[in-house]
Amino acid sequence: MMPMYRLFVAIRPPRAARERLLALMQGIRGARWQDDTQLHLTLRFIGEVDRHCAEDIAAVLGQIRFPAFEIAVEGADSFEKKGRPSALWVGVAPRPPLQKLRNKIESALRTLGLEPDHRIFLPHITIARLNASSGPVGGFIADHAALTGPVFTVAHFDLFESTLSRAGAHYEIIARYPLKADG
Repeated sequence: MMPMYRLFVAIRPPRAARERLLALMQGIRGARWQDDTQLHLTLRFIGEVDRHCAEDIAAVLGQIRFPAFEIAVEGADSFEKKGRPSALWVGVAPRPPLQKLRNKIESALRTLGLEPDHRIFLPHITIARLNASSGPVGGFIADHAALTGPVFTVAHFDLFESTLSRAGAHYEIIARYPLKADG
């Protein structure tokens, strides 16, 4: 049986931004707060692929040309499943350069025959996973609704491998792609 690789494309915020997020992570009973190694902004979840497809993905992503740009953390909210909060996240702004980069990544992956991702793209960084026994999140969201900064430059994006275990997901960067304009 051929090994499979669970892949996604993401931006890893710089240390200052991650430290700011880590400092927020408190005050909700039962929340599974993300650790520093898990903080990222997913541009495109790919899923499980074989080695040959993973190599093709790595190669096609290397052909993307896009200029570096600045973004900042902005606001907080939650995702829900079945009417209950399932994850806490912080947003990022501005969204247009992220959407354009994501579109380029999506187009590149389609050249390999990968199924397009039809979900609405909402740029965010997940900071906690929640379950039915987690405490209320409304106060946290209200307290951090006006969260801003720090501004940081997105100078590259990464291809990650995700390994799932009982302890949670472990993410490893397997390729890095610098952002630079054509020329």
